[in-house]
Amino acid sequence: QVQLKESGPVLVQPGQTLTLTCTVSGGSISKGYYYWSWIRQPPGKGRQWIGTIAYSGTDYYSPDLISRTSISRDTSRNQYTLQLKSVIPEDTAVYYCARLPITMTALDRLEEYDSWGQGTQVTVSS
Repeated sequence: QVQLKESGPVLVQPGQTLTLTCTVSGGSISKGYYYWSWIRQPPGKGRQWIGTIAYSGTDYYSPDLISRTSISRDTSRNQYTLQLKSVIPEDTAVYYCARLPITMTALDRLEEYDSWGQGTQVTVSS
């Protein structure tokens, strides 16, 4: 059974770069047919798709965040990483990593994701 776990800072100052890592166990991020995504939920709002890296290494981003977002991976550690640049207080959210089967073609249809990390709270504040 695949497990995903987010790690990273709890507090980030405005203007800095947020870096979060998802460590995956029980399945390879570079084998099998899955998309590996980052999703967030701001306080009082719904979950928002941020971006995805496929098993092939191809990446995809939300148009709303593409100018500030980068997703990379370390296949030797079975991890993938989110970088969100120039953070603002509105980036405060619970951040999740999650897995989507490749048969699902809409990366932002969050109900189709079959495995999720527990989430990690990130606050952007000075």
